[in-house]
Amino acid sequence: MNLTSIPALDDNYIWTLNNEDGQCLIVDPGEAAPVLAALEKNRWQPVAILLTHHHHDHVGGVKELLSHFPQLTVYGPQETANKGATAVVQEGDRLTILGLEFSVIATPGHTLGHISYYSSPYLFCGDTLFSGGCGRLFEGTPQQMLSSFQKLNKLPDETLVCCAHEYTLSNLKFAAHLLPQDSDISAYYLKIKELRAKQQVTLPTKLSLERRINVFLRTQDDEIKAVIKEETPQDAEWQIFAALRQKKDHF
Repeated sequence: MNLTSIPALDDNYIWTLNNEDGQCLIVDPGEAAPVLAALEKNRWQPVAILLTHHHHDHVGGVKELLSHFPQLTVYGPQETANKGATAVVQEGDRLTILGLEFSVIATPGHTLGHISYYSSPYLFCGDTLFSGGCGRLFEGTPQQMLSSFQKLNKLPDETLVCCAHEYTLSNLKFAAHLLPQDSDISAYYLKIKELRAKQQVTLPTKLSLERRINVFLRTQDDEIKAVIKEETPQDAEWQIFAALRQKKDHF
């Protein structure tokens, strides 16, 4: 399998997986034009679309893609049923696409119906887990997002986190500000600054790395708790998570 990220809109990535026969699946097509260009350039034949949630920058290209490839199955959560999904899926469902078996994982927080798709080593997690960060809580609660993070954190170290936005630099800037003495975060922040200065892609990232540099995966760490408790006496893990998200929102 070959994994490709297609830049779209301002900072989105539309992910594709293709096999040696040129068949591919498409994840969260926020717009159609760059996907159509990639399909033509590489002579790929799309077989399915995976949607993680209902936001326009993830579903905006579905209608046009279906006009070109009406045979496509579009998988998505219930909240995408009116956004082009032709097969509604939910937690526990298993999909076989391109010979791969994908598990559907409910990951609410960013939206209430957000889902992720996992087929080792690929994790397509939309706007839930970012490199160095997490999605904004537009519809869900901190408790829901923490629960989603805990689910994803149970996946293997070698999991490739294929999230939908190029937010790594801003996330690492926040993490380095929060934990200036953390050598893993500091070193990775410098690496990401160099990559982005050259307009290079920072994704996918490995879950093993995220466990070290993503503060939202480290809500049980004493260093994180100490920083949060300097400003508020929060103690429960979800409260630590909520305080981190609030600090990031205002950073």
